[in-house]
Amino acid sequence: MDTVVQRRVVQCRVVQCWEAYTPAEHATWNSLYLRMLPLWRQYATPPFLRGLDALQLNPDRIPRLADVNRCLRPLTGFRAQPVAGYLAAPDFFECLRRREFPTTVSIRDASTLDYLPEPDIFHDVAGHVPMHTDPVFADVLARFGECARRVGQTGDKDVAMQALSRFFWFTIEFGLMRSGDSLKAYGSGLLSSHGELEHALESDAVRLLPFDMDQVIAQPFEIDHYQPVLFYVDSFEHLFGLAERFECFLRNCPAPKLISR
Repeated sequence: MDTVVQRRVVQCRVVQCWEAYTPAEHATWNSLYLRMLPLWRQYATPPFLRGLDALQLNPDRIPRLADVNRCLRPLTGFRAQPVAGYLAAPDFFECLRRREFPTTVSIRDASTLDYLPEPDIFHDVAGHVPMHTDPVFADVLARFGECARRVGQTGDKDVAMQALSRFFWFTIEFGLMRSGDSLKAYGSGLLSSHGELEHALESDAVRLLPFDMDQVIAQPFEIDHYQPVLFYVDSFEHLFGLAERFECFLRNCPAPKLISR
């Protein structure tokens, strides 16, 4: 890894001071968890529910990431790496390539249960990490890291990174998957938001489309309102194949063809 990138990633790492969480913060975790649980049972993809069981998260307390990693690492090699907040996109994807998931240690205020513009520990641990227990999904995440390395070799890095960010957004953050005759959520932005999850799968205002790579990387997104367009895949094997196809785009296609400006 480039030493400058490595230095930036290391500097963003923090120690989770679990004893510093207040009773009010644990109560916020509990409120979020109990409110999401019935929606997870109704709308989450089965691997997510199996991941919840495997991680043995305590609904009453913010989890210790060391405990999460003791359950997670033997399953897929991934670990939750505590960070203070956002990482720059290249640093974030480099962590994924190394099977480290940057995990925010702070939790939202009780007055912002419904919406938070940046990630917190509930979004990262309860929304993301259960999926990291699935071996194929974990391989997909690591493949995103490989794609990001390939981005650095393209002619227009900004355009290629924008394409990768949209691909990530409409899969890992807001992805849906076929499950029998219905659609289930596997994206963390859905699985950590009470309102967004129900809206995604119940509202007629949402366009639910089969995943099309060209359409996805040309589709802008915004973070400050419910998503009007979502895409679904057939399986995690399907998603892994899409990540491989994206790498082929980066190797073989001129960058301007990836995305419309």
